[in-house]
Amino acid sequence: MTQNNTMDVSANSISVNQRANLIVTQLLAQADVLQLGISIHASGCTIVDAGIQHAGCAEAGRLIAEICMGGLGEVSLQADNRFAGFTEAIAVTSNQPVLACLASQYAGWALSHEKFFSLGSGPARALAQREDLFKELAYKDSADSTCIVLETDKIPPMEVIDKIVRDTQVSAEDLTIILTPTTSIAGVVQIVGRVLEVALHKAHTIHFPLKNIVSGSGVAVLPPVSKDFMTAMGRTNDAILFGGEVSLQVRCEDAAAAELALNLPSSSSKDYGKTFAQVFKFYNMDFYKIDAMLFSPAKVTVTNLQTGKVFEGGQLNADLIALSFGD
Repeated sequence: MTQNNTMDVSANSISVNQRANLIVTQLLAQADVLQLGISIHASGCTIVDAGIQHAGCAEAGRLIAEICMGGLGEVSLQADNRFAGFTEAIAVTSNQPVLACLASQYAGWALSHEKFFSLGSGPARALAQREDLFKELAYKDSADSTCIVLETDKIPPMEVIDKIVRDTQVSAEDLTIILTPTTSIAGVVQIVGRVLEVALHKAHTIHFPLKNIVSGSGVAVLPPVSKDFMTAMGRTNDAILFGGEVSLQVRCEDAAAAELALNLPSSSSKDYGKTFAQVFKFYNMDFYKIDAMLFSPAKVTVTNLQTGKVFEGGQLNADLIALSFGD
């Protein structure tokens, strides 16, 4: 852990769980309108089906994205005229981007049992503290109820639910598990709604001090929903890699801000230039062989609040968006 990467201690007075729980309550209350399935699992936890047996909708995905951000981000659906034929986008903004994106939204909690595997995201991560990232963030939440979002088309087995309950130290009755398949509209919206989170994660990966990031916003084009998982996974990644724009407000030396703008975009990766599906196939479906530098927005603007200087890097790629979304 380095002192430079530690957030202000006042951040620990903010509870991502308490803030997210307000939106979870809203989501459950509107379940019928949002076409969500709500059931009580044998364990006692609440399962939200946002695209398996129930259709879900874009608005459900928007609310789930805000839940993932621990109630510290505003997510909206808007018109998009940047790419011919694809006219919808998701926009995200946060005044607490490190907490919202890395302490809550990032899908960093691996949950598996036998044939089931999913990466957990959302405020439950800040209770469980199962990732080394939380030591760097110096952030731990406390709450009596919690929520986790899983990108899956299967209800997790009892063993996984028991693990979530055990690690978060929340009773099963106070746990909500939201299931968002990649092949559903809610799944697509909440995944592409990670455009700012992807930028924060890459900033962390390239060792830009997180304490220097003040606020951020992002917008990414929404791809068509595909019922084929591989196509859906490719499109949701490409929406950010080639159709995502992020603006970060920072306080640092101009040289550091300029370097961030240069290295943050997806075009800085050696694997840039093909659709995600093409890259994935090139590496024989081994996700971990893909250059980690690829996972970032297409275009970045970094504003240094200390000097007023603005630095830009990367570019949108309409050709690769058309190729990916037209498959």
